[in-house]
Amino acid sequence: MDTINRPIRVRFAPSPTGPLHLGGVRTALYNFLFARKHNGKFILRIEDTDQKRFVSGAEKYILESLSWCGLTPDEGPEIGGEYGPYRQSERKSMYTSFVQQLLESGHAYYAFDTPQELDNMRESMKASGVPSPTYNSITRSSMKNSLTLPTEETKSRIQNGEKYVVRIKMPRNQEIKFQDQIRGWVSVNSNNVDDKVVYKSDQMPTYHLANVVDDYLMKISHVIRGEEWLPSAPLHVYLYQCFGWEDSMPIFAHLPLILKPDGNGKLSKRDGDRLGFPVFPIDWNNKESDEVFSGYREKGFMSEAFINMLAFLGWNPGTEQEIFSLSELVSEFSLARVGKSGSKYDYSKTKWFNQQHLRTQTDQAIFDNIIRTNSNLLTKFPKDYIINTIALVKERAVFESDIIKEGVPFFSDKIEFNAKAVSKKWKSDLVPNLIELSNNLFELDEFIATNIESSFHEYLSSANIGFGKIMPMLRIAITGNLAGPSMFDSLQLIGKNTMKERVDLATQTLN
Repeated sequence: MDTINRPIRVRFAPSPTGPLHLGGVRTALYNFLFARKHNGKFILRIEDTDQKRFVSGAEKYILESLSWCGLTPDEGPEIGGEYGPYRQSERKSMYTSFVQQLLESGHAYYAFDTPQELDNMRESMKASGVPSPTYNSITRSSMKNSLTLPTEETKSRIQNGEKYVVRIKMPRNQEIKFQDQIRGWVSVNSNNVDDKVVYKSDQMPTYHLANVVDDYLMKISHVIRGEEWLPSAPLHVYLYQCFGWEDSMPIFAHLPLILKPDGNGKLSKRDGDRLGFPVFPIDWNNKESDEVFSGYREKGFMSEAFINMLAFLGWNPGTEQEIFSLSELVSEFSLARVGKSGSKYDYSKTKWFNQQHLRTQTDQAIFDNIIRTNSNLLTKFPKDYIINTIALVKERAVFESDIIKEGVPFFSDKIEFNAKAVSKKWKSDLVPNLIELSNNLFELDEFIATNIESSFHEYLSSANIGFGKIMPMLRIAITGNLAGPSMFDSLQLIGKNTMKERVDLATQTLN
């Protein structure tokens, strides 16, 4: 069941610790689709409690990425809203009372252990045969915290300015259960959850506390996030129980991983350029660290195609339809059709999505985009001619830039003959026939594709020449290559005079 009997409010809560990865954009997308589907609110919250990993420019990058993708928040840092502020660093004062509430109720405690003391504990446990030592219901009894120290000593340490953290006090041997919209019922024994730090020594909450408190205060109805947060979910559920917020606890949905193309592990930030494709929505250039990563926008992908591709990395509509606009995705989206298994990323499929979306664009829209960066075309050719060229070649294009490449025979006075094509298909003994064919076509009163095609076939029949022998030569003469759009439509576009000039040039040059 997707919805509950309260207003739908979802959030995308990235940390500004670097560029927004494919997986992050997909999480934002699914939250956006869910909110729009159910007439709810899509909230952007910047979770910047980890000040040590803060990266300058990352928040701006996140905002620009979401904007390019068309995922406009209803509330957020640059938008505002009644539940702000929407940066956790600006909410710092809000968390103190909740930390105090946990301490007073006995659900949390002060811990004064130094890094060295923590290392010693771990080494000691490893030596005793414990493979993964943690600070938990067993080890905390031998550590330096308010559970083992006298009350007065605890107060004294705090008053004297000694550094401390606040840890959640996980109960012994208690089942923590919750129902996930994708995974079903999840049950974890509390013995397998360590006493996580919820309040750091820099007086900032950790992700665990801040996200639960903020979700509660912002009245979040559904938490839709990546599978990597599933191990943390029992702690978050327990925090809701500690605060007495069970009735306000959101519904959880943990999304499957996006996998490498070979399916061997999670697609990482470093995989993209290494494997020859972007893993970020837009280019990322961190001048401080010299990190440079390519993005889909700058590679020429349409945002609609990028979003369409992302939607299918984990979700399917249950039909054969693959091409969706954003509004269509909103209409069809359901958490019930999000799978549990990871989805392999396929760059060739991504390019296919772009090709399909490009084909759905009107010739006028493509013209407008092309002219923005190729305004010189209008000084050489009429608008109608350019639009007709677009209509002719766009079926062969993956990107808008390909239209210019495919359109070279129509936008250039000089034809460059492909050497491989010439060696393979140019037949000197058939040159007289090509010239004769060209002359016949030139005599047509109405130089349109249907007439050109009829005259072409009539000539082949009368001359007893196979289609596969003369057509490649004609195509080489007109375009310089063996591949291209309909030859008859191409001839109509360039006109009989240009056709004659190019055939004459080819027969003189290649013979």
